Amino acid sequence: MNWLIALFSRIALLYAWIWTPLVVRAFHGGWLLPLLGIIILPVTTLAYVVVYALSGNGVTGWSWLWVVLALLIDLGAHSYPARHTLRARRRRIAMPAQPESM
Repeated sequence: MNWLIALFSRIALLYAWIWTPLVVRAFHGGWLLPLLGIIILPVTTLAYVVVYALSGNGVTGWSWLWVVLALLIDLGAHSYPARHTLRARRRRIAMPAQPESM
């Protein structure tokens, strides 16, 4: 499910970047941070652009709460494969050795 959220946010951010001036306005004409945002933290970047567009004068005060919540969603999505690998290793270690059949 995390990959679906990341895919949707990447598509929405790319759409907003190409067909609206919202991303350019939010990042003051820069292209490096939005590009890194699409690759690494898509939900956070999309939240920043939406909050910036809704506030009109920048991200200030309680608006940062939405950006931080989006960052937590992104970090959770990035940590899922590592958590899954760790659980698989623990199961493999806890499993008793199988006796060979004769």
